[in-house]
Parts: sequence; C-alpha cells; structure tokens
Amino acid sequence: MHHTSSHASQDMQNCIAACTRCHQICLQTGMNHCLETGGKHVEAAHFRLLMNCAEICQTSANFMLSSSHHSSSLCGICAEICEACAIDCERIGDMDECVQACRDCAETCRQMVNMQH
Repeated sequence: MHHTSSHASQDMQNCIAACTRCHQICLQTGMNHCLETGGKHVEAAHFRLLMNCAEICQTSANFMLSSSHHSSSLCGICAEICEACAIDCERIGDMDECVQACRDCAETCRQMVNMQH
C-alpha cells in the first residue's frame, strides 16, 4: 500500500470490512430472504437496488484493496447507493440486518471521501 498514516490505513481497513460485510448481506438477503418471501421483496426497483448495492460494495472494497487513486470517488458513489438501499429496505420492512449493514457502510465510505479532501 502507498504510504498513509496508520490512522488512515485503519480507517481504510474499517471501510473495506464494512463494504465486504454489506456486499455479503445484500447478496445473501436478496437471493434468499427476498426471493423466498416474494411480494414487495421482489419488486424490480427494490431487488435491483439490493443487487446494485452488493455490487458497488464489492467493487469499492476491491478498489481500496488495490490502492486505486479512484477509490475515494467510488466510495462517494457507494455511500449514496448504500444510503438509498438502507432507506428502501426500511420501507419494505423485516430487513433490519440489511438496513444496518448499508448504514454502516455508507458511514465508513463517507469518512474515506472526507479524508481525501
């Protein structure tokens, strides 16, 4: 990794962990809970957002792991999508774990964006 303060790299480790957890929970929730529950859980807009959230979280983690100069920009987008996903999962209901994972991820991603400026 390029030279950063230990605090900065710890923040990045926290963000990678939050992104990885959010990816896993969104994918698992969508593919199991939502598909099996049906109804509003499989509405196109909701299911698409869940899958998009899983994808952007995995990509953000990969960019940070590879020390990409673009990871901060991606973290900004990731935070937006995670926040949107948290709001939608809350609206659907019975998705508390997903809501929390998305909120945690959005928060750590915003911290990464703020550190770069």
